[in-house]
Amino acid sequence: MTNNAGRRKSDSEVTSCFCHRFGAIAVLKGFVTIDEVKTAIMDQVEDDLSGREHRLLGNILLEQGLITDQQIETVMNELQKQL
Repeated sequence: MTNNAGRRKSDSEVTSCFCHRFGAIAVLKGFVTIDEVKTAIMDQVEDDLSGREHRLLGNILLEQGLITDQQIETVMNELQKQL
């Protein structure tokens, strides 16, 4: 994903645009539960507050084995339709 200047957006910039919608779409599609999204968001915030590298919500869910690459792609395609 790039911005108008042509450089890649940081993960935190992407999160500010898509985090909550990503989780909502993933739940609506039946890929994950609300509780799994809440836990992933808490992990994301904990990382940020602890000074660790920011992780995208989909990547956290993937690392936890709760979502697949294909499901992430499906959610991202849905997000792109909404832009």
